[in-house]
Amino acid sequence: MHPRNLSGRQSRLHWLTAAVAAVAAIVAAAPAEARVTRIVIDDVSALTGQSIPYEQIRGRAFGELDPNDPHNSIVTDIKLGADADGKVRYETSFNLVKPVDMNRASGFLWHDVPNRGGAGTIVVEERELGDIGLRSGWQADNAGNTGVPVNRASGTNHWVAAPIAKVGGVAVSGNVLARIVNQSGPDSKPLMVQTNPVPYLPATLDTTKATLKTHTKETVDGVVTEGPDIAPGDWAFAKCDAGNPFPGTPIDNNPANAPGNLPVHICLRNGFDPKLLYQVVYPAQNAYVLGVGMAAFRDVGTFFRYEAADDSGTRNPVAGFVKGTAVRGVSQSGNMVRQFIFMGLNQDERNRMVYDGAWPIIAGRRVAANSRWAQPDGVLELYQQGSEGPQWWADWPDPVRKQPTGSIFSRCDKNSTCPKVIEHFGSAEVYALKLTPEWIGTAGDADIPLPRNVRRYYVPSSSHGGGSGGFAHMPPETATSPTSPICPGNSFGRGTLAANPVPHTEITNVLRMAMRDWVLKGTPPPPSRWPTLAGKTLVDANRAAMGFPGAVPGVPDSIFQRENFAFPVFDYDWGPQFDHAEASGVPTSVPPVIRKVIPMKVPKVDADGNEIGGVPTVLVMAPLGTYLGFNITAGGFHQGQVCNYVGGYVPFARTRAERIARGDPRLSLEERYGSHEGYEAAVRAAAGKAFAEGFLLPADRDRLIRQASESAVLR
Repeated sequence: MHPRNLSGRQSRLHWLTAAVAAVAAIVAAAPAEARVTRIVIDDVSALTGQSIPYEQIRGRAFGELDPNDPHNSIVTDIKLGADADGKVRYETSFNLVKPVDMNRASGFLWHDVPNRGGAGTIVVEERELGDIGLRSGWQADNAGNTGVPVNRASGTNHWVAAPIAKVGGVAVSGNVLARIVNQSGPDSKPLMVQTNPVPYLPATLDTTKATLKTHTKETVDGVVTEGPDIAPGDWAFAKCDAGNPFPGTPIDNNPANAPGNLPVHICLRNGFDPKLLYQVVYPAQNAYVLGVGMAAFRDVGTFFRYEAADDSGTRNPVAGFVKGTAVRGVSQSGNMVRQFIFMGLNQDERNRMVYDGAWPIIAGRRVAANSRWAQPDGVLELYQQGSEGPQWWADWPDPVRKQPTGSIFSRCDKNSTCPKVIEHFGSAEVYALKLTPEWIGTAGDADIPLPRNVRRYYVPSSSHGGGSGGFAHMPPETATSPTSPICPGNSFGRGTLAANPVPHTEITNVLRMAMRDWVLKGTPPPPSRWPTLAGKTLVDANRAAMGFPGAVPGVPDSIFQRENFAFPVFDYDWGPQFDHAEASGVPTSVPPVIRKVIPMKVPKVDADGNEIGGVPTVLVMAPLGTYLGFNITAGGFHQGQVCNYVGGYVPFARTRAERIARGDPRLSLEERYGSHEGYEAAVRAAAGKAFAEGFLLPADRDRLIRQASESAVLR
């Protein structure tokens, strides 16, 4: 009977029996010093949706690290996480998907980095190719979805169980910062970073040991206006509401109960004022050795690539079938890929290259995951780590921050373990995620050359991760689906403009095949395309330099003011125990002092406000409106500022009369295209151009032309 036709338990037993029998046929088992010492298979099930029979194997990997090994010494506090025998141990979840008949496997393995613990598998298109998909934990801070489940054999999200830093058996302590914004009322509020809890518990519930300040305003460029401090007797680490008023019920700050006792709650005697931002600094405990999670990810990747079996003889289900590998991550997890390479982790303990390729997607910085008290869920809001040290691929000086010349490749260049890198972005990363120093350094006066093993693609005028696509001139608005998007981040608010529909689907489809062909066949991807200083398509972040048209409906001139526009990089002083070039060590200056503000450059735009430069994109070349990499925060503490990392859309008027009536400087649809057939012809020409330049697959070209033909534009 085929495993797909068995029950879950029978299928698992069937697979394990086959695995044990296969061990004898394997030439060499994993050596005793292998980083992953044991894997446990918790479940085997069928995976449907593709024509090739696939199975999904969920399990856990257990590993050991030698803190004295130079491959691991990069990890902050690693020696403080060692057991009595000097080894550092971890447990991490993994999910492996593969063809049932491995003779149908392509030999290509994607190792996907979970975003905040998220589950998932490789997409159907990759399974149709016979690719192997691997996903495993890396985030070791036990925040929200990354928390270790009570039953470690269950749960869908990914996690790492890593040690807590201790000195003489006592957990270290230190100050941690958290912020509460856009909240009101008597109920207690949680301490959040992005959408997950701040992962560190108070070392004491005594509020005299902490500080709680308020801010009445914060500008995009870091100017803070302080409000009144909250006296220690007027707040508590507690849960409260109208029925259980201040001081409420004290929180449980016992680390043994983490993460079940997260998030930490704050209760105020007089309740929360929505006009104020609340900033608490408190002594914390349970400092996870976060870099162990990064090393665990490396170990899982190298185990499934190279090893035949674990130390106890449990077979690697894909042993002998992996010909090429790529690590891939999106947004936060893409930043993890960049940090992973920077830390030199693409070389395993036996000096082998772990991944042939790397694809950080919509990720222009390095994740904060190798310093004590780091918050990997952060998205570069004020006082969050992530921009420290080199963010670029080629050695380049950093005179503004007075840091040494270096690059993300500084370590792997020394031992020839740098992967082939493809990266792609949208413009939201420019305006809110501090992207452009990766292109031009902190001095911002020259384009940093790309190494031969890096390709860069910029999708102009697009939101973070791209929009929904299609050719809808006026997006429909309903009571349950307003056109204005929510601003990402910690209770940031909502935008004033409609959501940007420009998709990343087509470039993702191209780059998926490009990465496989580059790794497996040596076929180079298309030439890089992004805005540059030399090409005069990267300019200062103001309306005049950009060439942005005036009087575009819904886009006031005030948004282009420095205090509201294009989040800059801050050169923070985190204190003398923090290595600012490495983004490692121990931050002791909390909140940090802003030593310098490093302004962004942004892409130049055309007469419609759509960006110039980057890859050819059909919807931008045949526009129905102005597609913005930024939106405007509608209300609350950040009103009038860039709406964090989400884009906007301002449709063109349909007719000339409508355009003139609303004072719109942009040509109407009728003035541009004349008729529906004229618009269809414009899309056909744009799709042909993108296809000819290698940025559109034939199937996507034909689909876009068909969608434009079937659309209601100028009907």
